[in-house]
Amino acid sequence: MPTDETPLRDAAGSSGIPVFDGHNDTLLSLMTTGRDFFSESDTGHVDWPRARAGGLAGGFFAVFVPDPTSISERNEQVLRQVLGDGIDDLTLATEQGPTLAYAQQFAMAEVAALLRLEIGDGLPYQHRKISAPRDDSDTVTPVVSARDLRRQIANGQFSAILHFEGAEMIDTRFNALETFYETGLRSLGIVWSRSNAYGHGVPFGYPSSPDTGPGLTAAGKALVGACNELGILIDVSHLNEAGFWDVVDTTDKPVVATHSNAHAICPASRNLTDKQLDAIRDSDGIVGLNFNVPFLDPEGKRDSDMPLDVMVDHIDYLVERIGLERVALGSDFDGALMPDDLSDASKLPNLMAALRQRGYDDDALCKIGYENWLRVLETTWGL
Repeated sequence: MPTDETPLRDAAGSSGIPVFDGHNDTLLSLMTTGRDFFSESDTGHVDWPRARAGGLAGGFFAVFVPDPTSISERNEQVLRQVLGDGIDDLTLATEQGPTLAYAQQFAMAEVAALLRLEIGDGLPYQHRKISAPRDDSDTVTPVVSARDLRRQIANGQFSAILHFEGAEMIDTRFNALETFYETGLRSLGIVWSRSNAYGHGVPFGYPSSPDTGPGLTAAGKALVGACNELGILIDVSHLNEAGFWDVVDTTDKPVVATHSNAHAICPASRNLTDKQLDAIRDSDGIVGLNFNVPFLDPEGKRDSDMPLDVMVDHIDYLVERIGLERVALGSDFDGALMPDDLSDASKLPNLMAALRQRGYDDDALCKIGYENWLRVLETTWGL
């Protein structure tokens, strides 16, 4: 069995170099489709068999609260399943987006979905098959320390970091923040691409600058400080530019964009300008490459036939601008349009092959695949 000192690349097995992914929306996908994470599916992008086939060792599992005013009929059924009969008596949204009560109930349901994966059963509590658990290797293991993550990847355990994509479920006294921290929360994006009590998300646009409005509120700056104190990673991916700079000025940790790309190649509002990339470099932070086609294609097209060379162009640019040690992967699996050659987690070796063809050797691929995430997590979490 590998130890803490065992090189992870020696434990990668037949899948090649392991990949730890900076972002997925798999929890919401499981809830809205009803699919079983442990069975291979042609729905979505990540499940247990496809992750194993592609060398996916785990990632940041996002908790995202959908806007109840613009949900599909299918999602309304999910809302009723999550919130029960009380949905008709609960105010779901205001002009600023989801209400605290609704966001907290939905977030707790997604956190519970992750915890059910830990016991190898995606069923609600009353239907768990406690008498016949899966083998320990067939579970998703939440991780709260970099040391544990290193060991779990080496041992072949599929690892998950609990991430909140938008802080609508966090009250401004931060009682919920501390509660969710004890449940395993270790990464938080202050906003999704909408406004909340803490700041302003960058709206989706092409071509567009990310400079789209005001920055963090006073509560947002306090939230950054609280996360620094607890050891919760702050993700700037969906912040507008003013909010980004407020984080830079407020945080004492590395600046992290878990799933963003180079604005110089694809001028979408969600991508990072050279000046932002320089700030991430100067903080010894990290950027996880987003696989979403419209954030990659230089013309902003939604064409899944996009060649993987375009992704490698972004990697090349990021490496040149901020350094190899600060570039990683942040797919946005189960939440975005993937290139055909990277249509689900099983296709990750295609990206590794494209990087090899561009001249990246095993050492470089290990850094991009998982080692750079470990470095930043060790610094941010202090473990």
